[in-house]
Amino acid sequence: MIVDQLRPVTRETAQQEAGMSQIFRRLWFDDSGQDIAEYAVMLAVILVLVVGTVRLIGSNANNAFSAAASAIQ
Repeated sequence: MIVDQLRPVTRETAQQEAGMSQIFRRLWFDDSGQDIAEYAVMLAVILVLVVGTVRLIGSNANNAFSAAASAIQ
C-alpha cells in the first residue's frame, strides 16, 4: 500500500519485519507439518471407504432383514 511506503523505517519496524520474515521462512520450510497432512489425507480416504462400505452393506442388510421378516410372518 502507499501508506506503508510513506511510513518512516525505524530500527523497531525493521526488526519486526525481519522477525516476521524469519517466522514465515521457518513455517514454510518446516517439514514436521507434512506428517499431519499425510495423516489427514489417509484418514479422509479411510473415512470415504468406511462410509461407502456401510452404505452398501446397510442397504443390503436392510433388504435381507426385510425378506427374513416377511418370511417369518
